[in-house]
Amino acid sequence: MPPATAVPPAITLEDITVRIGPATLVDGVRFAVMPGAVVGLIGPNGAGKSTVVKVAAGVLTPNAGRVVRADPKAPIGYLPQDGPVHWQLTVGRVVALGRLPHLSAFARPGPEDRAAITAALAATDTRTLAGRRIDTLSGGERARVLLARVLAGEPQVMLVDEPVAGLDPRHQLETMELLRAQAARGRAVLVVLHDLLHAARFCDRLVLLDRGRVVIEGPPPAVLTPARIAAVYGVTAMPIEVDGIALRLPWRRAGGGSDQPGPTTAQ
Repeated sequence: MPPATAVPPAITLEDITVRIGPATLVDGVRFAVMPGAVVGLIGPNGAGKSTVVKVAAGVLTPNAGRVVRADPKAPIGYLPQDGPVHWQLTVGRVVALGRLPHLSAFARPGPEDRAAITAALAATDTRTLAGRRIDTLSGGERARVLLARVLAGEPQVMLVDEPVAGLDPRHQLETMELLRAQAARGRAVLVVLHDLLHAARFCDRLVLLDRGRVVIEGPPPAVLTPARIAAVYGVTAMPIEVDGIALRLPWRRAGGGSDQPGPTTAQ
């Protein structure tokens, strides 16, 4: 039998640098996202996370470096942070916009398109909103609808910037489970996260940014060490264990706050 061919990364960022005037927002960032994996992009405010995702999505041209895709023709789904909504369209029509890359000019959606739209609405718990205008929804509802639009396009690479910001706990968990399910279908997922518990629980690998540079890349336990969390985020993390998974819970500012210990285990 011929040797198995190694699967290439779905998307690779090679030495990406972004400058605006004298400020360097991103400095030599490099990492890859494999098909079937969820990679979490984490770091404090201003670390360059959203800038990196914009470069990966092709909406921002870097000053140096390049983005390499295994299949340049495969669809990419990009969900920006706080994506603006300028349309007075129903939710159903907004989600249907995600099918445009699959349609020729002036073509009407067919059965396959309608099935993808229905599946995206169901996956994001927005079916009951389909007839409402998107500009009448809450921020959390809009965020789920815009994620549904991305899913409707059936992208091979998903780039999502803070998809759980503003969502209630149930929808946060559903969204992270949804991203894991997309990876299980062979899609590559790059997600910006601030919640370190979500990052540790749902991501296969983490890329930790600080001041525009990669501090470390690796599996969550290797990245989220107490010393590194203190150095990058300026907080002390308490160890907890849930269902046999070791997690770190940001507990207080490093060098300040209460000295009372927090919870260490949960059932």
